[in-house]
Amino acid sequence: MTQSLISVAIVLVAWALLAVPLDRLRITAPITVVLAGVAIGFTTRNTIAENLNTEIALHAAEIILALLLFIDASDVRGGLLGPDPRSVMRILFIALPVSLGIAVLLGLWLLPGASWAVLLVIACVVVPIDFAPAASIVRDARIPARVRNALNVESGYNDGVVSPILIFALALAAQSTHANTPMEALSTAVPSALKAMLVGSVVGFALAFTTNLAERHNLMTDQSKRIALVAAPVLSYAGAITIGGNGFIAAFVCGFVCNYVREPEPFRRELELLDDIGFLLTVLMWFVFGSAAVFVLYGSFSWRTILYCLLALTIVRIAPVLVAMVRSKFSYRDRLLIAWLGPRGTTSIVFGLLAFNRLNGDAAELALAAMVFVVLGSVVLHGATATIGINRSDPS
Repeated sequence: MTQSLISVAIVLVAWALLAVPLDRLRITAPITVVLAGVAIGFTTRNTIAENLNTEIALHAAEIILALLLFIDASDVRGGLLGPDPRSVMRILFIALPVSLGIAVLLGLWLLPGASWAVLLVIACVVVPIDFAPAASIVRDARIPARVRNALNVESGYNDGVVSPILIFALALAAQSTHANTPMEALSTAVPSALKAMLVGSVVGFALAFTTNLAERHNLMTDQSKRIALVAAPVLSYAGAITIGGNGFIAAFVCGFVCNYVREPEPFRRELELLDDIGFLLTVLMWFVFGSAAVFVLYGSFSWRTILYCLLALTIVRIAPVLVAMVRSKFSYRDRLLIAWLGPRGTTSIVFGLLAFNRLNGDAAELALAAMVFVVLGSVVLHGATATIGINRSDPS
């Protein structure tokens, strides 16, 4: 543990000292920390699975996911669904569900032996996109603003849309639960989600409203506003768990409501501390990913898993997005760019770790392998071709 902390700290300092030149080379902090995780993974290869499959690791992943969901939901700009809500709704509520369905069907073909519930868990791991490790792509001025806005909003909300589906699938697939049928799983998941939505809404509204009120009466400092915002996802997550709700949904809804109720201009400044915390947690997850990659690559895996992940990165995303955006105001080049620029990152890593902890036996190892291969494949595929796609985009 101490060795891991030292490695992360050294790599982070090295990246911070060279952040500007490394950014020009598109070498981000997550990428550099992965190397440290790989190095540690080689020295602790025999104990990686034991370290990942613990209650402490599970709760840490859950809390990190709750914070990231809150950050994603609260950081969307230009309205709750961005400046073009119709296009975003096409991506989130047409393309995303279709992608999950196609991923499950591909799993039935390429991953025989896995139940459909396990395949749905894996689909939830490999489908969501995440621009956290590739933020420079959506900041690239060569990408039309309309495309960048759509990708930013999708990246902010898709993990919140997928997380309830993941929890439902895990409740059905995990051998440690008593949910033997979809209806039994739904009977547990739906009340949990409703409680979470209630808690998230109440906490988000109360915090945003009281912060607005206190700010008008000059009762808060800039620092205290940032601290209050950091407490929001923790309070909503813990509050939902206390009454049997889903902490992830509560944190996501809390961020969504805060983004709507809180006065926008000061809210952007208050997010800075939470963004920094999210950045550090993201880096931590990439370190864990490096170690998990060593474990998977040194274990037994099938070519079928690799092909499945390759298809998840291409057909599973591209086809549904292109179909969902038919007759939209986007040009064909824009649609193709949105469909192609779908990097996988922190969301897939956290979902994969949760699946590895909740599932058992071969199902757990399959979920972890799918996470590793889809993220590695995304780093190679999107890293190598993103610039080509951007250069060929329609600048108008």
